[in-house]
Amino acid sequence: MKHFAFALLIPCLAVFPGPSFAAGTERARDTAVSKSLPSPAERLDKLFAELKRTRDADEASSLANRIKSEWSDSGSASINVLIQWADKAMSEKKNAAALDLLEQVIYLAPDYVEGWNRRATLHYVMGSYRKSMSDINRVLAIEPRHFGAIAGMAAILSAAGEDELALRAWERFLDVYPAERKAQQQLKDLTEKIAGSRT
Repeated sequence: MKHFAFALLIPCLAVFPGPSFAAGTERARDTAVSKSLPSPAERLDKLFAELKRTRDADEASSLANRIKSEWSDSGSASINVLIQWADKAMSEKKNAAALDLLEQVIYLAPDYVEGWNRRATLHYVMGSYRKSMSDINRVLAIEPRHFGAIAGMAAILSAAGEDELALRAWERFLDVYPAERKAQQQLKDLTEKIAGSRT
Protein backbone atom coordinates (compact mmCIF):
# COMPACT_ATOMS: atom_id res chain seq x y z
CA MET A 1 0.00 0.00 0.00
CA LYS A 2 1.34 3.43 -0.90
CA HIS A 3 1.72 5.92 1.90
CA PHE A 4 1.54 9.65 1.23
CA ALA A 5 2.98 12.00 3.83
CA PHE A 6 0.78 15.06 4.23
CA ALA A 7 3.87 17.28 4.40
CA LEU A 8 4.81 16.24 0.87
CA LEU A 9 1.47 17.50 -0.44
CA ILE A 10 2.05 21.11 0.60
CA PRO A 11 4.59 22.05 -2.15
CA CYS A 12 2.24 20.54 -4.70
CA LEU A 13 -0.49 23.11 -3.96
CA ALA A 14 1.22 25.91 -5.86
CA VAL A 15 1.88 23.73 -8.89
CA PHE A 16 -1.35 21.75 -8.95
CA PRO A 17 -4.20 23.91 -7.66
CA GLY A 18 -7.85 22.88 -7.75
CA PRO A 19 -8.70 19.20 -8.35
CA SER A 20 -5.22 17.95 -7.48
CA PHE A 21 -5.50 19.54 -4.05
CA ALA A 22 -8.76 17.67 -3.47
CA ALA A 23 -7.23 14.41 -4.70
CA GLY A 24 -4.15 14.91 -2.53
CA THR A 25 -6.28 15.67 0.51
CA GLU A 26 -8.36 12.56 -0.15
CA ARG A 27 -5.23 10.42 -0.43
CA ALA A 28 -3.89 11.83 2.83
CA ARG A 29 -7.23 11.16 4.53
CA ASP A 30 -7.29 7.57 3.17
CA THR A 31 -3.75 7.03 4.43
CA ALA A 32 -4.69 8.32 7.89
CA VAL A 33 -7.72 6.03 7.96
CA SER A 34 -5.68 2.99 6.87
CA LYS A 35 -3.11 3.74 9.58
CA SER A 36 -5.86 3.82 12.19
CA LEU A 37 -7.21 0.40 11.14
CA PRO A 38 -5.75 -2.60 12.97
CA SER A 39 -3.32 -4.81 11.07
CA PRO A 40 -4.12 -8.53 10.56
CA ALA A 41 -1.70 -9.37 13.39
CA GLU A 42 -3.40 -6.87 15.70
CA ARG A 43 -6.83 -8.27 14.82
CA LEU A 44 -5.60 -11.79 15.59
CA ASP A 45 -4.10 -10.72 18.91
CA LYS A 46 -7.40 -9.14 19.93
CA LEU A 47 -9.41 -12.20 18.86
CA PHE A 48 -7.06 -14.55 20.71
CA ALA A 49 -7.29 -12.42 23.86
CA GLU A 50 -11.09 -12.65 23.69
CA LEU A 51 -10.93 -16.40 22.95
CA LYS A 52 -8.75 -16.99 26.01
CA ARG A 53 -11.02 -14.87 28.23
CA THR A 54 -14.43 -16.29 27.31
CA ARG A 55 -15.88 -19.39 28.95
CA ASP A 56 -19.01 -19.41 26.79
CA ALA A 57 -18.68 -22.24 24.23
CA ASP A 58 -20.85 -20.58 21.57
CA GLU A 59 -19.04 -17.25 21.83
CA ALA A 60 -15.71 -19.08 21.73
CA SER A 61 -16.78 -20.99 18.61
CA SER A 62 -17.71 -17.72 16.90
CA LEU A 63 -14.32 -16.21 17.82
CA ALA A 64 -12.52 -19.34 16.61
CA ASN A 65 -14.30 -19.06 13.25
CA ARG A 66 -13.24 -15.42 12.94
CA ILE A 67 -9.65 -16.44 13.68
CA LYS A 68 -9.84 -19.17 11.02
CA SER A 69 -11.15 -16.57 8.57
CA GLU A 70 -8.16 -14.31 9.33
CA TRP A 71 -5.79 -17.24 8.80
CA SER A 72 -7.44 -18.23 5.53
CA ASP A 73 -6.86 -14.88 3.86
CA SER A 74 -3.33 -14.98 2.48
CA GLY A 75 -3.50 -11.41 1.23
CA SER A 76 -3.03 -12.72 -2.32
CA ALA A 77 -5.96 -13.44 -4.62
CA SER A 78 -4.01 -16.11 -6.54
CA ILE A 79 -2.95 -17.94 -3.36
CA ASN A 80 -6.53 -17.79 -2.04
CA VAL A 81 -7.78 -19.36 -5.30
CA LEU A 82 -5.18 -22.16 -5.08
CA ILE A 83 -6.31 -22.89 -1.52
CA GLN A 84 -9.96 -23.01 -2.63
CA TRP A 85 -9.04 -25.44 -5.42
CA ALA A 86 -7.05 -27.57 -2.96
CA ASP A 87 -10.00 -27.64 -0.53
CA LYS A 88 -12.32 -28.71 -3.36
CA ALA A 89 -9.91 -31.44 -4.45
CA MET A 90 -9.65 -32.70 -0.85
CA SER A 91 -13.45 -32.76 -0.47
CA GLU A 92 -13.62 -34.84 -3.66
CA LYS A 93 -10.85 -37.13 -2.35
CA LYS A 94 -8.55 -36.11 -5.22
CA ASN A 95 -5.58 -36.19 -2.88
CA ALA A 96 -2.82 -36.11 -5.49
CA ALA A 97 -4.30 -32.99 -7.11
CA ALA A 98 -4.79 -31.36 -3.69
CA LEU A 99 -1.19 -32.12 -2.72
CA ASP A 100 0.11 -30.60 -5.97
CA LEU A 101 -1.90 -27.41 -5.36
CA LEU A 102 -0.71 -27.13 -1.76
CA GLU A 103 2.90 -27.64 -2.86
CA GLN A 104 2.43 -24.62 -5.14
CA VAL A 105 0.92 -22.57 -2.30
CA ILE A 106 3.83 -23.36 0.02
CA TYR A 107 6.39 -22.62 -2.70
CA LEU A 108 4.78 -19.27 -3.54
CA ALA A 109 3.97 -18.23 0.05
CA PRO A 110 6.22 -20.08 2.53
CA ASP A 111 5.09 -17.88 5.46
CA TYR A 112 1.37 -18.42 4.81
CA VAL A 113 0.30 -20.56 7.76
CA GLU A 114 -2.74 -22.15 6.12
CA GLY A 115 -0.71 -23.59 3.25
CA TRP A 116 1.25 -25.68 5.77
CA ASN A 117 -1.84 -26.43 7.86
CA ARG A 118 -3.85 -27.66 4.88
CA ARG A 119 -0.97 -29.89 3.77
CA ALA A 120 -0.60 -31.24 7.32
CA THR A 121 -4.31 -32.12 7.26
CA LEU A 122 -3.98 -33.78 3.86
CA HIS A 123 -0.97 -35.85 4.99
CA TYR A 124 -2.97 -36.90 8.06
CA VAL A 125 -5.92 -37.98 5.90
CA MET A 126 -3.53 -39.94 3.68
CA GLY A 127 -2.02 -41.68 6.74
CA SER A 128 1.37 -39.97 6.38
CA TYR A 129 1.64 -39.04 10.04
CA ARG A 130 5.35 -38.26 10.00
CA LYS A 131 4.89 -35.78 7.14
CA SER A 132 1.80 -34.35 8.83
CA MET A 133 3.72 -33.79 12.07
CA SER A 134 6.54 -32.11 10.15
CA ASP A 135 4.06 -29.67 8.60
CA ILE A 136 2.35 -29.12 11.98
CA ASN A 137 5.71 -28.12 13.44
CA ARG A 138 6.09 -25.61 10.60
CA VAL A 139 2.58 -24.23 11.29
CA LEU A 140 3.38 -23.77 14.98
CA ALA A 141 6.69 -22.09 14.17
CA ILE A 142 4.71 -19.46 12.21
CA GLU A 143 1.69 -19.29 14.54
CA PRO A 144 2.17 -20.98 17.96
CA ARG A 145 -1.51 -20.38 18.82
CA HIS A 146 -2.82 -22.41 15.86
CA PHE A 147 -5.32 -24.54 17.80
CA GLY A 148 -6.20 -26.62 14.73
CA ALA A 149 -2.59 -27.70 14.29
CA ILE A 150 -2.24 -28.38 18.03
CA ALA A 151 -5.34 -30.61 17.89
CA GLY A 152 -3.82 -32.43 14.91
CA MET A 153 -0.61 -32.96 16.85
CA ALA A 154 -2.58 -34.35 19.83
CA ALA A 155 -4.46 -36.76 17.54
CA ILE A 156 -1.23 -38.06 15.97
CA LEU A 157 0.41 -38.50 19.38
CA SER A 158 -2.63 -40.37 20.69
CA ALA A 159 -2.64 -42.65 17.63
CA ALA A 160 1.05 -43.38 18.30
CA GLY A 161 0.28 -44.30 21.92
CA GLU A 162 2.12 -41.24 23.25
CA ASP A 163 -0.57 -40.41 25.78
CA GLU A 164 1.47 -38.11 28.01
CA LEU A 165 2.66 -36.04 25.05
CA ALA A 166 -0.90 -35.94 23.71
CA LEU A 167 -2.05 -34.75 27.15
CA ARG A 168 0.46 -31.90 27.01
CA ALA A 169 -0.76 -30.99 23.53
CA TRP A 170 -4.37 -30.79 24.75
CA GLU A 171 -3.23 -28.65 27.69
CA ARG A 172 -1.52 -26.35 25.19
CA PHE A 173 -4.72 -26.27 23.10
CA LEU A 174 -6.86 -25.34 26.10
CA ASP A 175 -4.42 -22.62 27.10
CA VAL A 176 -5.26 -20.97 23.76
CA TYR A 177 -8.92 -22.03 23.47
CA PRO A 178 -10.20 -22.86 26.99
CA ALA A 179 -13.92 -23.16 26.18
CA GLU A 180 -13.60 -25.93 23.57
CA ARG A 181 -15.68 -28.80 24.98
CA LYS A 182 -14.26 -31.61 22.85
CA ALA A 183 -10.73 -30.64 23.88
CA GLN A 184 -11.83 -30.53 27.54
CA GLN A 185 -13.22 -34.07 27.17
CA GLN A 186 -10.06 -35.29 25.44
CA LEU A 187 -7.97 -33.91 28.30
CA LYS A 188 -10.24 -35.51 30.90
CA ASP A 189 -10.18 -38.90 29.15
CA LEU A 190 -6.42 -38.89 28.75
CA THR A 191 -5.87 -37.80 32.36
CA GLU A 192 -8.02 -40.71 33.57
CA LYS A 193 -6.32 -43.15 31.21
CA ILE A 194 -2.84 -42.15 32.34
CA ALA A 195 -3.86 -42.24 36.02
CA GLY A 196 -5.36 -45.70 35.51
CA SER A 197 -2.22 -47.02 33.86
CA ARG A 198 -0.11 -45.89 36.84
CA THR A 199 -2.17 -47.74 39.44
